[in-house]
Amino acid sequence: MLLELGMAFIRHHPLRALQPPQWLMRGKAHLKENLSKAAHIDVSVLPYDAAVLELISVARAAGRPVVLATASHQIVADQIADHLQLFDRVLATDAQRNLSAHNKRDLLVENYGAQGFDYVGNSMDDVSVWSAARHAIVVNPERGVEVKARALGNVTEVIHSNVATAKDWLKALRLHQWMKNALIFVPLLAAHQITHISLLMQGVLAFLLFGLCASSVYVLNDLLDLADDRHHKSKRFRPFASGKLSISRGIVAFPLLLVTAFGLALATLPLFFSLALLVYYVLTLAYSLVLKRQMAIDVIALALLYTMRIIAGAAAFSLELTFWMLAFSMFIFLSLALVKRYAELNEARQKGKIEKTRGRGYYPSDLEMISSLGASSGYLSVMVLALYIHDSVTMSMYRHPQIIWLACPFLLFWITRVWMLTHRGQMHDDPVVFAIRDRVSLMIGALFCLVFWAAA
Repeated sequence: MLLELGMAFIRHHPLRALQPPQWLMRGKAHLKENLSKAAHIDVSVLPYDAAVLELISVARAAGRPVVLATASHQIVADQIADHLQLFDRVLATDAQRNLSAHNKRDLLVENYGAQGFDYVGNSMDDVSVWSAARHAIVVNPERGVEVKARALGNVTEVIHSNVATAKDWLKALRLHQWMKNALIFVPLLAAHQITHISLLMQGVLAFLLFGLCASSVYVLNDLLDLADDRHHKSKRFRPFASGKLSISRGIVAFPLLLVTAFGLALATLPLFFSLALLVYYVLTLAYSLVLKRQMAIDVIALALLYTMRIIAGAAAFSLELTFWMLAFSMFIFLSLALVKRYAELNEARQKGKIEKTRGRGYYPSDLEMISSLGASSGYLSVMVLALYIHDSVTMSMYRHPQIIWLACPFLLFWITRVWMLTHRGQMHDDPVVFAIRDRVSLMIGALFCLVFWAAA
């Protein structure tokens, strides 16, 4: 809970978080009190463990008093107790005392006597409490906790109701989103050097390193967005929001992924790739903390994040970016970013909501304007493609540049189809991920590439 409060504080007060307040240095109890006041936690959507709730129900049915004895601050503990309506008493941290480890043990012994209570816990701090308990019940223990608890000789039950798996980590890292990083190869394709083996291998390495950096961002974003995700119909099942992965593991994972990505990039690829990766990371961080809640700025930022993959690709291959490539990517990706927003707002409107969407800067009434802007941006990308055909450099690069005109109706069809599906409420994924999974989109993509191959 302390870590969750800390992430919520950073999420809502990013500038204050950059300047650690004085109460950060005045002890853990003071820290918990001030975080509990500064960062609001919606206790109604916290991932409560069903196995623990069942333990409580059985104890209450047997007429036993149940006490919430927690190291969390009294403010949060009272909110949880009021929501669950399961506890006869609440003992928690206050301004004078951090109620963990031996402090919690001493208070419980003072109130109920040695071996006068059973205790449910999961952390190293709980070992000292179990030493004074009649029975120890261990639930989803941290590493090494079960061994220390069993050494006390009073463990009656060990519950593994929420064990993290490799699948949970793969979901948290969002490996399926790595498909977006295929945009890194666009400059290589545009330069007609896709058959250059050494450059292709550089591209594969750049793809992997960009993926590690992106996964670092995804983990951090999930930690910062816990509250919003838990209110979302599908995002609430994400590993951190659902409690499958602990916040502490995420706090370790995201900097480790980031350091690995930048360390290998600096050691193996051109410096400009690392700079492009840094810009991507900073922009993503700004998006997660501030920009995603700002009308219009959010979709422009999303379009830039897609475009940064192409820029990073050009840097990895030491190729020059062209005006046409940048112009086309900005318009097409702005259209796709608006698709994403439209899908979210359309879902809110279908539910009868009229207020601003949680965590966003839009109202459901903005749907018509967003669809107009999005479709226009998509069609502008087709215009850029048409103008590209008549560029003098294009004329010199292709033997039959006029064949590229066939790509325009394919792109027009695809953009129109994406927007029609979105309008019908059938766009459930990120539009780029949708395109990679959708058979019609893959077919259009193949025809699109075939046109450029024939023109060459």
